[in-house]
Amino acid sequence: MVPRVAVNVEVLREVTDETVKAFGRLLPQLSRSAPPPDREGLARVVGCASNTVLVARGQAAGDGPGEIVGTLTLAIFPIPTGVRAWIEDVVVDEAARGQGAATALILEALRLAGEHGARTVDLTSRPAREAAGLLYERLGFERRDSRLYRVTIGTA
Repeated sequence: MVPRVAVNVEVLREVTDETVKAFGRLLPQLSRSAPPPDREGLARVVGCASNTVLVARGQAAGDGPGEIVGTLTLAIFPIPTGVRAWIEDVVVDEAARGQGAATALILEALRLAGEHGARTVDLTSRPAREAAGLLYERLGFERRDSRLYRVTIGTA
């Protein structure tokens, strides 16, 4: 049994060696096809005005700031019909799952989206990620009857 730890969520404002290392550990657990960003790539994501990158830190009592155990990116942008908010790239380290990190990340993202005037928040999740789907539904997300379209643009 994994001991329960406190989870603290914070906005990632500065890219450090610690954050580059954490993303290098976390993102392969989310996608096998997308390599983790290097320091410059992560700085572009963090520095984008429409993005808010959240990190969750797991912290045992009195152990300092704690290790980064999860992340998500919240994109908020205005469109003619209102303010849109999307949650992307939610991942919690396999060793820290079940400790509340994903819930804490999502609840903070919802709070921030509401502060920025979003009336709804969207996200997508692959059907194979059953536990994630159950978590999203438990937090109030509903499946939409929609089509997701994608086009692959050639690589340079």
